[in-house]
Order: sequence, then structure tokens, then C-alpha cells
Amino acid sequence: MTATPQAPQSDLEIARAARLAPMPEIAAKLGIPEAALIPFGRDKAKVDPGALAPRGREGRLILVTAITPTAAGEGKTTTTVGLGDGLARIGKRTAICIREASLGPNFGMKGGAAGGGRAQVVPMEAMNLHFTGDFHAVTAAHNLLAAMVDNHIYWGNTPAIDPRRVTWRRVLDVNDRALREIVVGLGGVANGYAHEAGFDITAASEVMACLCLATDLADLEARLGRIVVGYGPDRAPVTCAEVGAAGAMTVLLKDALLPNLVQTLEGTPAFVHGGPFANIAHGCNTLIATRTALGLADYVVTEAGFGADLGAEKFFDIKCRIGGLKPAAAVIVATIRALKSAGGVAKAELSAPAPEALRRGCANLGRHIANTKGFGVPVVVAINAFSADRPEEIAQIQAFAAEQGVEAIVARHWAEGGAGAEDLARKVVALAEAGAAFAPLYPADLGLFEKIDTIARRIYHAGEVMADKSVRAQLHAWEAAGYRDLPVCMAKTPYSFSSDPGLAGAPQGHTLPIREVRLSAGAGFVVAICGEIMTMPGLPRHPAAKAIGLDAEGRIAGLF
Repeated sequence: MTATPQAPQSDLEIARAARLAPMPEIAAKLGIPEAALIPFGRDKAKVDPGALAPRGREGRLILVTAITPTAAGEGKTTTTVGLGDGLARIGKRTAICIREASLGPNFGMKGGAAGGGRAQVVPMEAMNLHFTGDFHAVTAAHNLLAAMVDNHIYWGNTPAIDPRRVTWRRVLDVNDRALREIVVGLGGVANGYAHEAGFDITAASEVMACLCLATDLADLEARLGRIVVGYGPDRAPVTCAEVGAAGAMTVLLKDALLPNLVQTLEGTPAFVHGGPFANIAHGCNTLIATRTALGLADYVVTEAGFGADLGAEKFFDIKCRIGGLKPAAAVIVATIRALKSAGGVAKAELSAPAPEALRRGCANLGRHIANTKGFGVPVVVAINAFSADRPEEIAQIQAFAAEQGVEAIVARHWAEGGAGAEDLARKVVALAEAGAAFAPLYPADLGLFEKIDTIARRIYHAGEVMADKSVRAQLHAWEAAGYRDLPVCMAKTPYSFSSDPGLAGAPQGHTLPIREVRLSAGAGFVVAICGEIMTMPGLPRHPAAKAIGLDAEGRIAGLF
């Protein structure tokens, strides 16, 4: 009798079948005492960094980044988890640091943020949904400030805020294009002054950025207090502290600031904390989680969102600069399917041989390699393996990488877990032990527009930056007000080095339009919004939410 082939298990099925170790056991792998744990159920906990004894030395920080995203997928989080498990398997005391999942992508089209296959962080369902409530706390704190700003105007409190010059928007952790631009205060005198407003997604909130870059509660409150919410009739900036909201917001964020500790399928400790997107925010997990992990582990594997032109650049120029971090090595994730896609192959035809398209797609990989090496960080390419990959295709990528002066290593963590990433782990250790000469892309005292121009030309390979006089004037005004030393956070499509998502590969000489600039004085950077990028995403024609529900046994189905 012929056996019936078994359908491959979904990520959710694999995660649900895992036997999770008790949290004190996971914490003990990093020397975290049980007294420092604040349990959130049986399988997750928050860690109180103040209850940890200093170790006297820091571990090595490894960044996982990727080529430009395509519909074929790259597997950056999966590789982060697999590499962490691989390092643990070769005897390294390891911690993983990744971001929390936003409900927007989960119910939109991108899916969750827990990895995949045999390289996942668990509990997967909790992590991809409400987790420990951090996102909700950020949403509540952000919208409390919005309510207090409108109330400040209603009562005519000082300093006065011009209703036409309120810059503080509202947030929601759901993709909802209908809320991008709204009018509030309608319905008569009792409802306040009518004025234009709008919603961003919670991941784009400056409160999220403040949480992710704060070192402790006092620093968080100070950052919140510096947020500029609008301008007075004399165009003088008005801050959150002047509205009187910083203290209450800090209360709402008190527990959210504590790092969340969970585990991988193989029991490697994983800090999952913070969740800014890399296309519209700075795209890194919290500084406090990374610092906590570095004080406990010998190797800390973290990731930055989307391709290296966005996530890695912001990791280096914003998070490392603000936090004083010195990355030891970087991993650039690529798949043969994604490189073919970048080379012009349709998604339905990615399984067929296409050496010319693969060659064209490698230009994108080469650009990311050169950009990352430009920060003085040693690089290795991780070929995230698929079962349909051909030996000659793998050899083609490895030969290309060798021409760029780096090694490309096949990693099979999706199918094999940490065992499939041991070769990658050994290479990462060798690079990290050899040392790095990390330096940010630009000096802090460079002008704000010059910083934008530097990123556009050196990272995106643009020929020019186009910005209206009003944008340049605003940047000059912020410089005069003392914000010249702030880094720049580019809000740009993740699907191209340009502002045109349809311009694939490694374009150069294009024009980068700067539509708008926003001051994030609390977070400590200036946001430059490029082209048509939206800070509140919309849902696709067929959102993932349509397939998510409960099965006959009351379990979650359709989550990926």
C-alpha cells in the first residue's frame, strides 16, 4: 500500500506543536534571576533591567538585514531566529532581539513577525496578536496627548496653540486609509475648534520611537516632553511638556518599557520589544532590550526592517548613534527566488531556471553589500534556502558574492532549525572576532538637508534630491532652533532604491522627491517623507483578515 503524502505543516501548526520551556529556565540561560521576571502567563515575561547584576562586559552585536523586498519573500526574521539557534548550537551564549508584530500587516498582507518553519519565536499566536499589550499602551499614550492638545486649545490654555498649526496626529494599529486625513471638532462649540487632523499607524508614532530609543523611565519622560505638538500664533513650537501630558503618558508606558522575554522553538532566549516600521520609522527593536541582551549574552542577533537601504541605514545612523552601539558584523539575507524576482521574473515562474534574471537580480544584492560595508562592518550573505534551489543557482550567487569580497553561505534553518544555520553561525563568529571599524554615514553636525542628500546619493545612488523651498526653509528653521545635530529618518518605499516601487534592481541617477519633513524632537530625529509613501497603510483588495478566524475547536486559524 502506498502511503498518502503528508501536507507540509504550516508555521502556525509547527509553533502550536512546540513544547515550551518554563520562562525561568529560559531566563537562566542568560543568568537572569527569577526575581527579575514579571510573568505574563506561562510562556512570556517582562524583564526588569534594574534587577540584573552587571556582567562587566558586553556581547557582540550582529545585525541581520536583507536585499530589497520582493513578493517572493526573503526571510529576514526567520534567518535572525535560525542564526540565533545556530550560534547556541555551536556553544555561544546567545540572545535574539527582534521587534513586536503590528496588527496592520497581520490583517493586511505581510503576515506576522515571528519567523517561519523551524526557525520561529514562540508563542507565535500571542506574539503576532496582542502579546503583552505594548502596542496598545503606545496607542493609548499617543492618543492621550492628541486629546490633551485639543483640550488645551479648547480652554485657551497657555502657551497658545494655533488650531491651524497642530502637527500631532492620532494613531491606530490597523491599516485604515479612510483615516489618513480627517476633520475633528465638528458639531458646535462644545466639541472644540474644527481643524484638520489624521491618523498614522501606531508603528509610525513618535511615541513608539521614544519608547524604542529611551534608556530608562526618566529618559522616556524627557523624550516625551520634547515632542513638538504644534505651533502658536507666533509660530513658536509648543511641546508635550508644555501641554502637561508627559507624566501621564509615561505612566501608561511604564510596563511597556520593560523588555519582553520569550523563546525560539529550540529554547534560545528572545527579546521581542518595540515595533517601528523601517519604511516610515526607524525600524529597530528597543535600545533597552538590545542593551539588556548585550549585558547578558556573548552574541546578540538583531534585525532591522526591510532592505539594508532602509533598516540597516537607520540602525547604523540612528539607533547605533543614539545608543552608542558598535555592531560587530552584518548578515545580508537573500533568496534565489527573490533575486530572480528582482531580475524581472514573474512570481509564478520563479521555480524555472533563469540565470540571466538571477544575474540582473544580483546587482541589487551587490548594492546592499557595498552600502553595508561602507559603514565599516564586515558582511556575510545568507542564502535562505528553498527546496527548489538548484546547485548551479547557488554557485552563481556565491561566485557573485566572492567578486564583492564577501562569502555567501547556504542556510537551511527554515527546514532544519539551528542545525541548518551552523555554517552561517561559524562564519559570523569569525567575522565578529576579526573586528569591525564601524562609523555612521555622516557626521552629526552636517546640515539636515545635506544629511538627506548624503543618504540619497550614497545609499540610494540618486542623482539629485528634489525638495520645495518650503521644505528647505523648514529644515533651516529647525537648524536655527537647535535641531541641526539630529539624524534623519527617511520614509520611503521599501521596494526600490528610488521612490518608485516599480523601479527594481539597482537603479542610479534617479531623482528623489522629498514631499514633506516632520520633526520628531522627542525621538531625536527628523523624518523626510519621500514620494507617495503613506504613514497610514491601506488594506489590499483581499486582506489577510478574510482568512483569519477560529476553527471548530476554538483555535486560531489562518494566521501566518
